[in-house]
Amino acid sequence: MKRQVKLFLGPNHPGMHGNFSVHLYVDGDIVEKARPLPGMLHRGFEKLMERRLWMNNLALIPRICVPEPDINEMVYAMGVETLAKVDVPERAHWIRMIILELARIANHLMSLGGIGGPTGLYTGPNWAIADRDLILDIFEEITGARVYHMYIVPGGVRKDLPKGIEKKIENFLDYLEKRLPEYDDLILKNPMVQARTVDNIVLPEEVCWELGVTGIGLRSSSGKPYDIRKVDPYARYDEVEFEVPTATYSDAYTRLTIKYKEIQQSIRIIRQVLDKMPKEGPVRARISRGSALRWRVPKGQVFSHIECARGEYGYYIVSDGSNMPYRIAVRGASYPQGLLGIEKYLPGTRIDDVAIWLDTMGVCAPEIDR
Repeated sequence: MKRQVKLFLGPNHPGMHGNFSVHLYVDGDIVEKARPLPGMLHRGFEKLMERRLWMNNLALIPRICVPEPDINEMVYAMGVETLAKVDVPERAHWIRMIILELARIANHLMSLGGIGGPTGLYTGPNWAIADRDLILDIFEEITGARVYHMYIVPGGVRKDLPKGIEKKIENFLDYLEKRLPEYDDLILKNPMVQARTVDNIVLPEEVCWELGVTGIGLRSSSGKPYDIRKVDPYARYDEVEFEVPTATYSDAYTRLTIKYKEIQQSIRIIRQVLDKMPKEGPVRARISRGSALRWRVPKGQVFSHIECARGEYGYYIVSDGSNMPYRIAVRGASYPQGLLGIEKYLPGTRIDDVAIWLDTMGVCAPEIDR
């Protein structure tokens, strides 16, 4: 006898990143219908930004993605700098790349370790969170904060790097490089993880095109190295060498493997940045005379985008020439798979694989809640 039962995943659940809820309608252990429910943050980030001064928004925007907040600072700063025709000092470009790549590593570590939750490999998150903390130590020394940095600002970065931080970053990269083979043994070569992820939660290429999925989802299914750092370089990504890992079969295991490879590429990028960046010089251009809070951005509109750990991340910004934005729209990288994808493609999944679906698809709930 067929009997459908309604289950709740979230808004607070070990398999869910951020406050987000999915209502699951199941028959036995198979999901027959899934209904995502964003709105748990009760923020409305876009409209809040349109009621705040241009500089006041710096304290708000990092919260749109907690695991990787710096991308919001970067894409907002790029958009405002384009409208205001602000030239960023050379050293600031390279410092921004250090922050962004460290944030990418921190995000991928959380995701790699996070697969331990739904697969029962609890050593994974313990290792990953401890190593992520080492990155947060570096962030704290550079910016004064561990998670929400408010460091990348229109005109450059808030302040220069502290003395001796380059050596600490190099020491961390040396440590992580030696540590990565252990992650490979613990997670990627683990029979328990492989049994749950190989040939499971497959993402076909045509679904990526249908929904607008970018990032690892698109690269792992299509074999196409579509990465904004390559196709539309910003900061100084066009002056460093790195590879964009791809595949042509996107199951959960392939997406995990690509995150592992991207950590290796981020290490490679940061090493080049430390070698090539100017050793001294200004890090922030003056954007206005007098108080920055009274700054008025010239009238116009712009779309700025960057590559975050989950894919293409963009802001559409409209200024009417006043001291606050007229309109801001956020293109969250996980919006397609996190909202449309859950509703259309989560059905058919076993209950115990739902958390694997959400983890490996790269869903950051506040991007949907925006």
